[in-house]
Amino acid sequence: MWFFNSPEVVYGEDALNYLENLVGKRAMIVTDQVLVKLGYVNRVQAKLKTHGFQVQVFDSVEPDPSLETVRKGAEALLAFQPDWIVGLGGGSALDAAKAMWVLYERPNMDPEGINPIEKLGLRTKAHFVAIPTTTGTGSEATWAIVLTNLGERRKLVLGNREALADIAILDPTLVINMPARLTADTGLDALTQAVEGMSNLWKNDFSDALCLKAAQLIFTYLPRAYWDGNDAEARFHMQNAACIAGLGFGNSNCALAHSLGHSMGGVFHIPHGRAVSLVLPYSIEFCINGEEGSSHYAELAHFLGLPHGSEKEAGTSLTTAIRKLQKDVEQPQTLEACGVSQADFERELKLLVENAANDTTAIMATRMPDDDQIRHLFWAIYKGDSVDF
Repeated sequence: MWFFNSPEVVYGEDALNYLENLVGKRAMIVTDQVLVKLGYVNRVQAKLKTHGFQVQVFDSVEPDPSLETVRKGAEALLAFQPDWIVGLGGGSALDAAKAMWVLYERPNMDPEGINPIEKLGLRTKAHFVAIPTTTGTGSEATWAIVLTNLGERRKLVLGNREALADIAILDPTLVINMPARLTADTGLDALTQAVEGMSNLWKNDFSDALCLKAAQLIFTYLPRAYWDGNDAEARFHMQNAACIAGLGFGNSNCALAHSLGHSMGGVFHIPHGRAVSLVLPYSIEFCINGEEGSSHYAELAHFLGLPHGSEKEAGTSLTTAIRKLQKDVEQPQTLEACGVSQADFERELKLLVENAANDTTAIMATRMPDDDQIRHLFWAIYKGDSVDF
């Protein structure tokens, strides 16, 4: 038995006006200080206040939100008692808002204990609106929650189907003029989700269709969005692609690139999208060196018009296309190019391997590496070597 989960998605021109349809008395906006300075929080706040809401703002979400921040935000929710929680921002703000929502409804729960098995009983106190301001994480469309354990320098992949947003609002005006580097990081994050969403052990017909379309949109529009922040058409399609990829992998899963990328992000604080997309070509190379026909890349390569006579040929052509796209948007293609010194890399390699091996997404790979293979993968990622093992 399987499920397909999706929020109500409101997208396109004036989508933000949909906030005026919410029924309630109090709303808490969960966001970060950058969006406060950019005036985005004021825009959302004004929509809610015009409709009679009392509004408070929690703006302390940091990149890769910590357990401590989530606990602090939950305390703010408990004090204010909102009936709507509005997550505004990139994946960090949206994931933090989901976790805070869980703790608001379940105050005695440890955030590390959020899991897909337990019934949480959400929506007793509040409903959740997700408003993305980046074009990549797809967090507005998934029930996944990624938090950081600062003490252990480890990312936690958590989630529960109940933690899916009730409403996702995609307003293109919120992503116009997004910085080029953030455009590349988040856009390639969405591509990684699309590729892994249809090449993991839980792939299915429903998610495959979404992942195919998301990948096509990203290859077409990401370079345009990167080089011209005012390209409204490209921004619109990238915003859709991010949400579509989120629906795709959120109803399937991700795999090896995410386990390795999560580890790198937790240890070296590399932005999530940059980390997982950096790993993606190397993880594809590793998977196509496994049992022939098990890696699921031929369908995607065919849809993108790439050579796909065999799984190995499909994976190789897909890897080449991804690396070209990375180059087109000036993205680093090795861990060394991300500014990590070899001394730091060697010192942290043991922790990198341990965290990757213990990441919950690792078991979804069509070819699961052992610790020695993970070590070799990290060396290839660091140096930029081909993966031929």
